[in-house]
Amino acid sequence: MSEISIKLETFEGPLDLLLHLIEKNKVNIYDIPIALITEQYMAYLKEMQENHMDNMSEFLVMAAELLRIKSAMLLPVEVDENDEEVDPRAELVQRLIEYKMFKYASMELKDRQLDAGKHLYKTESLPKEVSAYKEEVAAEDVMKDITLEQITLIFNDIMRRQVNKIDPIRSKFGKIEKEEINFKEKVISIQEYGIKHRKFSFRKLLENAGDKIEMIVTFLGILELIKMGRVVVQQVSTFSDIEIEFLANDIVPVEQYV
Repeated sequence: MSEISIKLETFEGPLDLLLHLIEKNKVNIYDIPIALITEQYMAYLKEMQENHMDNMSEFLVMAAELLRIKSAMLLPVEVDENDEEVDPRAELVQRLIEYKMFKYASMELKDRQLDAGKHLYKTESLPKEVSAYKEEVAAEDVMKDITLEQITLIFNDIMRRQVNKIDPIRSKFGKIEKEEINFKEKVISIQEYGIKHRKFSFRKLLENAGDKIEMIVTFLGILELIKMGRVVVQQVSTFSDIEIEFLANDIVPVEQYV
């Protein structure tokens, strides 16, 4: 009988022991040498009896199964209804493969648990003033179904139209410096326009701008008025023009919001 040294406390059950013997002997799990593995398994079983192990029953059941398979291997080969050879080891091989899969999965989960225990998480440290801050006007109520992407698409479309209006000949005559657009005055101007028209087209408002700088300042002015809750915007359908409605009846002095 082959000598084999095994630590009894290492194995959780008979399948665990069989996997160890298969790996120790470097044999193919699909072609188990039953005689050799059974011999080494019985040697382990003898050591268990000498050490009065409490979980002998399940190991004894597996020993009986190995002896049954070993005996079946000595008999003439059986064939099934499809004329294919029946391998007495097939059921045991399937159980070993399933056990090996779950064993390695449990080892992976244990490793992940250990890795997770090494992570540290920073507790919330925002100042009370910051965490308690709330917007005066909820953006979702003001914008309704309008998205920033839709506003950006309309703005880019207007910008392209402005570029197309440039005369390729006259634009090369020289550069005329213009006075910068005053943001405070532009916001006042938009409010005056809103009081007069009440509802007006966002696209039309941008088209009335003289140049790119004025268009940008106008765009920022609309965003500021939305934030203040003095205007609401809505869009009937996707990619259609955005309609602006001016809600107030007065003009707020610039110093109150700039």
